[in-house]
Amino acid sequence: MKYKLSHLDKKGKARMVDVSAKAETERTAIAYGEVVMKPETLEIIGNGISKKGDIFAVAQVAGIMAAKRTSELIPLCHSLPLSEIIVDLTLDSNLPGIRIQSSIKTIAKTGVEMEALTATTVAALTVYDMVKAVEKTMRIQNVHLIRKTGGSSGDVINE
Repeated sequence: MKYKLSHLDKKGKARMVDVSAKAETERTAIAYGEVVMKPETLEIIGNGISKKGDIFAVAQVAGIMAAKRTSELIPLCHSLPLSEIIVDLTLDSNLPGIRIQSSIKTIAKTGVEMEALTATTVAALTVYDMVKAVEKTMRIQNVHLIRKTGGSSGDVINE
């Protein structure tokens, strides 16, 4: 196998990857996830009837805050200067539920995939938290990296 786990040293112990020799380049990542719920729950959200306020605004801010704090949540992630964070939430009656997509951009020595995945996941968790009084059977699912650009490993598209 040509690849190895970069966060393990030769003895198999966890380590933070040394990126000091890498060049700073523009790097982007887009992650996606879903919160699936009953149609009645989605209707309550769509009608703005939630007693906890604007669910989308709170989930967007939570996703943004999570992206900024990824290195505090994921032990071996580098702290990165994030230049753009976008967290979009969309109602989808066909799901039924909410689709979440997070886009992150930086100029750094390592990528922002974990920040995009963290933003999406925390936004989904926030939706769940704000709606759980109405439905506790919601599912957070299909969280994955859609695309990443930049860096020595090249671009990845996973649509």
